[in-house]
Amino acid sequence: PAPPAVERHLGGQGLWYKKAAAGDKRLGKLVTIARSRKFREQHGKVLLEGQRLIRDALEAGAALRTLFFSAVEQLKALPEAKLKGADLVKVKFEDLKSWSDLVAPQGLLGIFSKPDYGKMAYPAAQLTSSLPMVLICDNIRDPGNLGTILRSAAGAGCEKVLLTKGCVDLWEPKVLRAGMGAHFRVPIIANLDWEAVPEKLPVGARVCVADNRDAGARTEPELVAGSAGSSAAAPSASKPQPEARPAEAEARQGMGGAGVPGLPAQCYYESWARAPVAVVVGGETQGVSAGALLLAASTGGKRLVIPVVPGVDSLNSATAAAIVLFEGKRQLRGSHQQGDERQKLPAVG
Repeated sequence: PAPPAVERHLGGQGLWYKKAAAGDKRLGKLVTIARSRKFREQHGKVLLEGQRLIRDALEAGAALRTLFFSAVEQLKALPEAKLKGADLVKVKFEDLKSWSDLVAPQGLLGIFSKPDYGKMAYPAAQLTSSLPMVLICDNIRDPGNLGTILRSAAGAGCEKVLLTKGCVDLWEPKVLRAGMGAHFRVPIIANLDWEAVPEKLPVGARVCVADNRDAGARTEPELVAGSAGSSAAAPSASKPQPEARPAEAEARQGMGGAGVPGLPAQCYYESWARAPVAVVVGGETQGVSAGALLLAASTGGKRLVIPVVPGVDSLNSATAAAIVLFEGKRQLRGSHQQGDERQKLPAVG
């Protein structure tokens, strides 16, 4: 067993902390466990590192269980009231550095109860800037990409983010690092089946699908065999549509012949964002799934094409998400301003 920790009082703050004795193995044990997805799911715990991320989590209402720190001054930069009730353990910086995932460790590691998006207190500035736009992440499996996408969703003012079951774990350390606090700025609902996605969307939301392909490619069939009678919107006959990707074709075959409708396509900078709206961003290898295409078609959605120079590989998911989300923000803000102008005009007659 480890030697007993020595309790110390933090002068002026009413906080007690423990100074870990030599040979205390709790830090390594807890960090190793908390980095396990299985442990996070079974015990509802997550690991956060760095002052900014821990402060954001505390201010949002996440429950801190154990905080490892290397200098008393670090506690003074955190909200005191949120630290009460947690185990505060002072350890050597060298020990924290050996377990850190950061290039420049800050000497601060926190074990939190897994936050519940429904109970979070999101920043007032975020709420006042929120737009009637939802992001749906479909099979995003790269942690860095998912974190960057969440950061873009927060920056664009999405009202919420939905993650399907094929996505990487929201609380992976690399996702948290790339997210830069987005986990505590915008509601994120994870681990959803496609059947459950519609009930998480605003009533009347149109679902559009982000795409990287050339808008001038040949038209894809409106419906694959066996899907006659679908209520999907038909592609415009006046505009050529992109052809289906191999991943989509595989997804359609996986539907057991049920068929997936094609979607009318347009460039992302043309008008598409009418409130409320949802945008699907597909994964790095498989693209958007059959479930995404079905949902988009059932809401009269479109395929939003991001043209790239011929011969250039398609954009990655994080880049595509940023382009489409900020264009959606521009369009929604523009339509809102136009509505305000119309209200100011005098009535005719």
